[in-house]
Amino acid sequence: MRVVNMHEAKTHLSRLVQAASEGEPFVIARAGKPLVKVMSITAPNPTAARRTGFLSGIAVPEDFDRMGNQEISYLFEDPE
Repeated sequence: MRVVNMHEAKTHLSRLVQAASEGEPFVIARAGKPLVKVMSITAPNPTAARRTGFLSGIAVPEDFDRMGNQEISYLFEDPE
């Protein structure tokens, strides 16, 4: 994403806004620190990664919550 400094943004605002309205958002920075992101209000919002759940073909065993109990108990037993 393009980052422009405050002076450049003021000088070329019309051009930058036109580009943003065509789907090319940009960031305005002051002293190298990003301040604002400019993007078209008609542009679709970026989609977040969607969780799809379990993949097909994977089954959860009935004893899932009890798996490994013996091994875990052994790890926490007092050796004396």
